[in-house]
Amino acid sequence: MDVGIRLQSIRKLKGLSQRELAKRAGVTNSTISMIEKNSVSPSISSLKKVLAGIPMSLVEFFSQESEQDNHTQVVYKADELIDISDGAVTMKLVGKAHPSRAIAFLSETYPAGADTGGDMLAHEGEEAGMLVEGRLELTVGSETYVLEAGDSYYFESSKPHRFRNPFDTPAKLISATTPANF
Repeated sequence: MDVGIRLQSIRKLKGLSQRELAKRAGVTNSTISMIEKNSVSPSISSLKKVLAGIPMSLVEFFSQESEQDNHTQVVYKADELIDISDGAVTMKLVGKAHPSRAIAFLSETYPAGADTGGDMLAHEGEEAGMLVEGRLELTVGSETYVLEAGDSYYFESSKPHRFRNPFDTPAKLISATTPANF
């Protein structure tokens, strides 16, 4: 069995990024990356620690038949969305079990006063979204925009950006990013 490919396949099926799995398992991002690339062969105890972040036992890992059969989940019920919330901002990921997910599609809620943090975000890829309820402030580079319900955006994620709700009511946003780094 190719342990690296198996781990990557299961991680993606569970809708986890390398970063999220590393955080849950208490290891570095590079550890997950090296295992998946077969740069290192993990000890049983190391693999057990990584699998605890999924969670999955060694027996399940080595005996479980591939979940990538001819039936790929198409519809995700509200209670099946994976919660990747950060602080006050609620984020629900759609399509967690899709085996080759290339898009991170999110339902986000920003309570009054919530934001993505004091530091601007920047990462590879692109982002797009539509505000479905409330008002939300979006800063991209040195420009700040106020989105109203029905407004949308699209920008290169490498530009520093931030979302903030300085208003009195919650804001609900549907967004997508590429690559699927959530």
